[in-house]
Amino acid sequence: MAAPFTPLNLDEEARLYTTNAEREKYGLLATLFGIIVALDYLERAYVRDSVTAAEYSPACTRLLSQYKTMLKLVGDAVPSIEEFMNRYRMDHPAALHRLRVGVPATVEHSSEAGPETGKWVAETTQSFITFMDALKLRLRAKDQLHPILQELVTGYARFKGSKDWEGRSKMVGWLITLNGMKASEEITEEQSRQLLFDIEHAYAEFFRSLSSKD
Repeated sequence: MAAPFTPLNLDEEARLYTTNAEREKYGLLATLFGIIVALDYLERAYVRDSVTAAEYSPACTRLLSQYKTMLKLVGDAVPSIEEFMNRYRMDHPAALHRLRVGVPATVEHSSEAGPETGKWVAETTQSFITFMDALKLRLRAKDQLHPILQELVTGYARFKGSKDWEGRSKMVGWLITLNGMKASEEITEEQSRQLLFDIEHAYAEFFRSLSSKD
């Protein structure tokens, strides 16, 4: 005897998933989709001079960093970015080019500042983002934070005039604080909030100082 026919309810939302794992997977894929779209808009805005290089570089670096993180999370569900974009019929050539290159256009096409300086800007921007993300992910132990902050300060110090920037003294002060702790010792929640506040201000100052030299 044939199973009874169950008519479709056209008012009912079609579900892409039936388990929490599938729900998580589609959520990650949706985030990756959004990053690609945002990057394409940013690339086009930069080409049209709708955003300045000082605005473009950190925004592009952050999106590239988020893209790399998402690729690790989605795993085998995305064998390649080209396959992913074809699967979802994404026509975003500017984003695809930037993802293939892996660095902002300001580094790919360095101007009079020189390719080395452009590379330093990209690397230092990435260090800022990595450290801020670590704090937002609630990393608190010295052995988790000190190496990242040390790398950030080292890259930051390569820029001429950085010794006079307010952010430098703040970051060096935090390096000293962390250095005086045991490896497994953790900063407090209040310290973490203050540290994130100081790093965000140093990050903003970093780009203000660079753009004022253009």
